[in-house]
Amino acid sequence: MTTTPDTARTAEVVRHTAETQIRVAVNLDGTGQARLSTGIGFFDHMLDQIARHGLIDLDIEAKGDLHIDGHHTVEDVGITLGQAVAKAVGDKKGIRRYGHAYVPLDEALSRVVIDFSGRPGLVMNVPFKSGMIGSFDTQLAHEFFQGFVNHAFVTLHVDNLRGENAHHQCETVFKAFARALRGALERDPRAAGVIPSTKGTL
Repeated sequence: MTTTPDTARTAEVVRHTAETQIRVAVNLDGTGQARLSTGIGFFDHMLDQIARHGLIDLDIEAKGDLHIDGHHTVEDVGITLGQAVAKAVGDKKGIRRYGHAYVPLDEALSRVVIDFSGRPGLVMNVPFKSGMIGSFDTQLAHEFFQGFVNHAFVTLHVDNLRGENAHHQCETVFKAFARALRGALERDPRAAGVIPSTKGTL
């Protein structure tokens, strides 16, 4: 994974339960490199969007009870990624805090807005046109983001504004999430060392 001397914001989190065994390593100041293995091909494709468009290096290994379904694996990756991001970002001094993005893909368009508020909250409106994309249950997109916000301590609004193809809908959501995340985590040179809150803490 790419590193930046002295100032790299990196973290590694391991989560083992009776249902999943997961390791996530992140570098928030990366170049978009990804090494992904969850056992769910389309989910790996979506995680790759987070890395590439968020310029976050991701190393994710997940082994879950896929003989049942993908629920526990996807949810627990969201939880573990949220924990890793929270650990890597630290006290949030100098970050922009807020990020937003609109991303199109053919007929689909999605908007994502994120706030590193310290308060978990998810509002998600994605009317998927299909219940499955390959072996990925589209309901699990919500479970991934719920797990992430609960453990990254962010407020996240996700809206698919239009779309007729579920693959396109989901991909625009993950790409917009990546772009919004990138914007929120960027260091603001005008606010170096300052926590972006009138409360003095996030």
